[in-house]
Amino acid sequence: MRGGSGFTRPRSPLVISTSMADPKGPNPPRVPAERPGPAGGKRDRNRRERTRVFLDAGLALFLERGIEDVTIDAIAKRAGAAKGSFYRYFKDKREMVEALVAPMRARLQAAFAECRASLDASGGDPMQVFAAYLGLGAEVEAAVRETPDLARLYLQESRGPADGARAPVTEIAQLIASTAIELTEFAQAHGLLRKVTPTVSALAVVGAGERLLQAYLSGEFEDSGSSGAGELIGIFMQGLSIRD
Repeated sequence: MRGGSGFTRPRSPLVISTSMADPKGPNPPRVPAERPGPAGGKRDRNRRERTRVFLDAGLALFLERGIEDVTIDAIAKRAGAAKGSFYRYFKDKREMVEALVAPMRARLQAAFAECRASLDASGGDPMQVFAAYLGLGAEVEAAVRETPDLARLYLQESRGPADGARAPVTEIAQLIASTAIELTEFAQAHGLLRKVTPTVSALAVVGAGERLLQAYLSGEFEDSGSSGAGELIGIFMQGLSIRD
């Protein structure tokens, strides 16, 4: 990842940014059928701003208390709005969580698609395969660096029950796991990875990556001089290079 330097720590311990996908602000899930106003107009800008305020309030509370323990009343209060205003933008808390993590999911899906395309074009050439995996790692690193609090929310909630308002987060965990298995199977099919059960190999890498991400976000690497993510990739590449 970028010369093996690993993650760059965020300057602030709490960086709430929910509009990664659109610099104009998050698009509200609900737009009134009557008098919606033109895209980019005053009503549209106001809706995006109010959506951002609600999402930022929700994210802060979810990190403090956990998704399931936060009420809509609490979100509205943190946002400085009446409870009824919440329902102008979201059907329920689950729809809010879906809107909150949508940029993360979309960015991961795009990164996975690009990695698959690069692997398909590699012809199994080891250097091109390595480059495809490194490109995926660099994109994940950039996403974490830009929205560390969404990464914190993912780590906090992804291992919980896959139902209720938490479901959109656990669905991302399932996406990561299934894609990791798919990429492992590709490496094995091209003789680049020892014949370990793909699920075991893939989830071991995912688990190690998530533990390192947790350590990075909590500051465990701050004074250690460790590159963390770069070292994990080094271990992974050594595994790739071992053939039966």
